[in-house]
Amino acid sequence: MDTKALRQKILDLAIRGKLVPQDPNDEPASVLLERIREQKKQMVKEGKLKAKDIKNDSVIFVGEDSLHYEKFADDSIKCIEDEIPFELPEGWAWSRLGILFLTVTGSTPSTKDSSLYGDDYPFYKPADLDAGFSVFSSEDTVSEKGYLSGRILPECSVLVTCIGATIGKTGYIRSSGICNQQINAILPNEFVLPEYTYFCMCSEFEQQQIFGNSSATTLPILNKSKFDNLLFPLPPKGLQKIIVEKIEELLCSVEIIQEEKRSLQETIKATQSKILDLAIRGQLVPQNPDDEPASVLLERIRAEKEELIKQGKIKRDKKESIIFKGEDNSYYEKIGDKVSEYVAEDIPLGWSIASFSQANMFSTETIDPSHFSEEMFELYSVPNFELGVSEIIKGQEIGSSKQSICENDVLVCKINPHINRVWITGHITSYRILGSSEWIVFRNAYLFAPYMQFYFSSSYFRELLLSNVSGVGGSLMRAQPESVKKYPVLIPPYKEQVRIAKKISELFKKLNDIEKNSAEAFFY
Repeated sequence: MDTKALRQKILDLAIRGKLVPQDPNDEPASVLLERIREQKKQMVKEGKLKAKDIKNDSVIFVGEDSLHYEKFADDSIKCIEDEIPFELPEGWAWSRLGILFLTVTGSTPSTKDSSLYGDDYPFYKPADLDAGFSVFSSEDTVSEKGYLSGRILPECSVLVTCIGATIGKTGYIRSSGICNQQINAILPNEFVLPEYTYFCMCSEFEQQQIFGNSSATTLPILNKSKFDNLLFPLPPKGLQKIIVEKIEELLCSVEIIQEEKRSLQETIKATQSKILDLAIRGQLVPQNPDDEPASVLLERIRAEKEELIKQGKIKRDKKESIIFKGEDNSYYEKIGDKVSEYVAEDIPLGWSIASFSQANMFSTETIDPSHFSEEMFELYSVPNFELGVSEIIKGQEIGSSKQSICENDVLVCKINPHINRVWITGHITSYRILGSSEWIVFRNAYLFAPYMQFYFSSSYFRELLLSNVSGVGGSLMRAQPESVKKYPVLIPPYKEQVRIAKKISELFKKLNDIEKNSAEAFFY
């Protein structure tokens, strides 16, 4: 279950008046709007507001023709039916944000005056709004002097980032403070529950309004006048509390689902890892003594590689690691002329062990696609791994040399954080297939590619890859191909490879079905 989408669905139903039953006895929202207008007029008389602050106030109403109109302070009327996104229940009303609330844009106290900064009050910035409904503190703080010199935000204000990459990020502050100029603040009033305001501003409807009205530049900005002009669906006062309580109840359930989902995903990941571990140790499916042993496969592979070397299709690697079983039934490794004892784990009946390079028939061949600018290629790149599809692309658009690969090659990613993600190449076109340099390519027609994919995906092989990496850490870490050549590959008889891959696929499908259905079952 997509819990993010579920949260948005709850908020969407809430602001449309479809989350809780309506009470026809509730005082309508239009009365609230009238009280807000009267309060603003009184604040002008008392000098708390300036006349210009209310000169653009308007009233949205439904005409006798059932269309929505907006009446302005100069008594002009405009049909705004095309602006209204959905119908509200009886007793609800549409309003502009700046008419319902007093809003302010923050500012940053002068950094040249150190007396403005201290530990007395929060100084909210966009990053602090990550706490969402529970913004209790901020990373930066100001002194009382800095607080009093800024635009004071009472507790329960709703803060919305209105500039930059995090535009639309919303927080509900629980402590009075000030904010910087990247934030527009909606101050609380007695007519609209601040919790409802917060949830409404988090809804997809309000977020789309924010994005849609921001400047279409590299740095999106929603200025205060456009912010104040956003539409806001207002329920009757008596209904607001019921809506908020229902939202909180449902979001709590969603959070439980999310936690259950995380826990289940961790369990499934551990189970998948255990399945692969059992598989590559010969403990997932029974051995069949009638299967042709893997040693015969290795002899065929050796003979095939010798023939390819004679034909000049691949080069002999004089430093290749060759793992073999001696007459004393012990394992040895030969590199060049040097032979040493090889410590191998218990090998199941009929299985053999080889080094990665010993079992690999791939010979690196690079192609510079720019030399074939108009030719189409089928490209396997690491970013496309998540999509599970290769990219069909012109040579002139590729930009750098790539490996020439074939159908049923097994690609092992060598770069962090994708180390040991494994892809089997298909061939959905007649174009030549290319792979990026971040893949270590394994090719062997004598081995079952799906089994090799599962083997290279195991935590056992991942640990081998991570045991020798270059780079300073993080995304710069890369497994070393020269080291990978020496890593062991456990090879079952071919028929057992097929049985293992089939069994893993069956078990993984069951785990995927459990993950897919569990959240829905929990919620309903």
